Amino acid sequence: MGHTSLQMKSEELDQADLMSSFRSRFQLPEDTIYLDGNSLGPMLKSVPERVSKTLHEEWADGLIRSWNDADWINLPETVASRIAPLIGASPQSVTVTDSTSINVFKVLSAALMLNRGRKGIVSEKGNFPTDLYLAEGIRDFLGQGHSVRLAEKDDEILDLVDDDTAVLILTHVDFRTGRMLDMEEITKQAQERGALVVWDLAHSAGAMPVSLDDVGADFAVGCGYKFLNGGPGAPAFVYVSKKHLGSAWQPLTGWFSHRTPFAFDHDYQASRSIKQFLCGTPPVLSMIALDESLKLWVEVDITEVREKSLALSNFFLECIDGMNLGEIFSTASPLENTKRGSQVSLRLADNGYAVMQALIAQGVIGDFRDPDILRFGFAPLYNTFNEVFSAVETLSVIMETETWKEKRFRQRKAVT
Repeated sequence: MGHTSLQMKSEELDQADLMSSFRSRFQLPEDTIYLDGNSLGPMLKSVPERVSKTLHEEWADGLIRSWNDADWINLPETVASRIAPLIGASPQSVTVTDSTSINVFKVLSAALMLNRGRKGIVSEKGNFPTDLYLAEGIRDFLGQGHSVRLAEKDDEILDLVDDDTAVLILTHVDFRTGRMLDMEEITKQAQERGALVVWDLAHSAGAMPVSLDDVGADFAVGCGYKFLNGGPGAPAFVYVSKKHLGSAWQPLTGWFSHRTPFAFDHDYQASRSIKQFLCGTPPVLSMIALDESLKLWVEVDITEVREKSLALSNFFLECIDGMNLGEIFSTASPLENTKRGSQVSLRLADNGYAVMQALIAQGVIGDFRDPDILRFGFAPLYNTFNEVFSAVETLSVIMETETWKEKRFRQRKAVT
């Protein structure tokens, strides 16, 4: 299919798009095609006013009274109640607190303490580095025979789960390739072997239906700033299965995880609820921004989000093929819809970073992951099919004109 036919198809798909009205709710720069919402979601237009109210009324005028009057104190539960339906969880099993990394530490520690007869942590080499770093850090901190073992390939993960494995930690959707694991089957088989299972939902929450309660997951973590659009460094969430509440215990025993934090007891008494996975004072301003962003999801059917996500990514692949870019790039993402998250990753040896920088300079924003991955994320709430066509067309021109060879595009920035 030629350029003209692909453009016409993009226009037809946009005209039939039932989710197109949500785009106007986002503050998106003109002349920019944003395909990096899988790394940082854009801002909703309602966020500045909500944060301004918190600054100028609740903080400036209300002062400390706003912990009660504006209900700041319950923000971890309030925000969690908006996330819970998106991940198939009871609100009583979710709280919003700290960063994803800190929450990984909490749930890995809790799993090891619940499964005290075992000392092994299993994951895969392609897992997000912070998850692996924390697993290794806990191993080194605990010592005494604790281990971390990493599978080389997806089909080898369960082979490593043996009678010494306390916990299996995996990311549902791979951050580099967008490859999606079978959460239900892996959870079932790992638990049958006596292991507890932790899922990292950083690239799943807000992009597709997730059913933590139904699949019987033990723990999960995820961030608020990707598909949930909560802003840079937005607080993360943590999920603990109901069957573990009251018995699971995490070692960051800050005062908000106490049974009665404002009793100011000298002795620690852990909360018996999901609050035990809190730590210190919630960051109100960032919580407010995330809370406002999540209000949109009351109007959204997450199943329809997934359907459009797949349609966007499939059309992207069709454009890559139709513009003969498959002769230059290889596709790192699975082609099967059931195995791919809400992104498509292309591989280009040696010059991938420069090509992405040239693309960004032309107003098409994706990102690069070493050693050779160009990532394109698709957020159905604001991305259009015409944007997908224009992005690939721009990429085609860059490759044809070899614009990426300019020296400025080869200079590495701190964030890729």
